[in-house]
Amino acid sequence: MKIAIINYGAGNIQSIRFAFERLGVHPFLSDQAEEIASADLVVFPGVGEASSAMSKLKSTKLDLLIPRLTQPVLGICLGMQLLCKYSEEGDTKGLDIFEVDVLRFNQGVKVPQIGWNTIDQLKSDLFKDVSDKEYIYLVHSYYAPLCKETIAVSDYGIKYSTALKKGNFYGVQFHPEKSSTVGAKILENFLNM
Repeated sequence: MKIAIINYGAGNIQSIRFAFERLGVHPFLSDQAEEIASADLVVFPGVGEASSAMSKLKSTKLDLLIPRLTQPVLGICLGMQLLCKYSEEGDTKGLDIFEVDVLRFNQGVKVPQIGWNTIDQLKSDLFKDVSDKEYIYLVHSYYAPLCKETIAVSDYGIKYSTALKKGNFYGVQFHPEKSSTVGAKILENFLNM
């Protein structure tokens, strides 16, 4: 099985790679459209700021490739947010896969949200054998509101989408590679798609 991790200079790439290796698979890093398109599964990571990350994607034309991918794609953290229509962070137009705008937390909570939070209202095969109220690890200042594509919910001053799905695209706001056995199970479920 070929698993591509999109390497565009914005991401927690080594941690993600090690998390998959612990599951017995060896993903490859790439910024080459043909290599990414030929993979069985694609991981779209991201740590950083939305507008600069989108600029990096555009510089390699990966912004044109990603929406055309037909295999399962998993966006993680900023990767998930860039799959949305728009982000308030840097006034950034996204890849318009998920039909929701990403907003900054302004509910009187400490920003960024850093640490463990629970997920519930799980709706997808991505969460097979994962229970409501399991803890996952998050680091973010922006969030996707609840929408028709929501497949998991967390609460941080407001209920928001911790995971999204549309067609072959999945997005998780949390870091499965840092979310202990629950995160490992979610990555394993992705491998089984």
